[in-house]
Amino acid sequence: MKVIETAIEGVKIVEPAVFGDARGWFVEQYNAERYRAAGIAANFVQDNESFSSKGVVRGLHWQAGAAAQAKLVRVIRGSVWDVAVDIRKGSPTFGQYVAVTLSAENKRQLFIPRGFAHGFIVLEDETLFSYKCDNLYAPAAERGMLFSDPALGIQWPEVGVPLTLSAKDQVHPPLAEIEPWEERA
Repeated sequence: MKVIETAIEGVKIVEPAVFGDARGWFVEQYNAERYRAAGIAANFVQDNESFSSKGVVRGLHWQAGAAAQAKLVRVIRGSVWDVAVDIRKGSPTFGQYVAVTLSAENKRQLFIPRGFAHGFIVLEDETLFSYKCDNLYAPAAERGMLFSDPALGIQWPEVGVPLTLSAKDQVHPPLAEIEPWEERA
């Protein structure tokens, strides 16, 4: 596998090795030992999937405090434009983001450490998105930020259909009104 460092420390793009022949292809999606050796030492405890249509926006989400989650995300079918925003208190890259297209075709993964808001826009109908988390879902710790906040400067791609967001995602506060994430012992 190949690990690509991004402009924000800790956020990594993973390109797994794909082995193909006349029968099709094989890819090892996750191997704790190899990922640890590549600097991704999260102990994943929960796997989630979402299924969406073109134009769906999910995010920007995170869990606060000790309930924070690191995530390893990928697309099984279809494609998304995936975004991680640094919300770590005192970080030199606070409010900056990394974005990457993840698809069934490119098989890329994005590792998002704790202290980042995460979201994506679905680029194709019938997209299946999968992610590993290193902490269990905690509803009381759930937080969100407005995906379209101009202060973030995120240039979401045009998808040719109206955007679809949950009621919660439509009313999240902008970056200036969130409580930055900080690691607590």
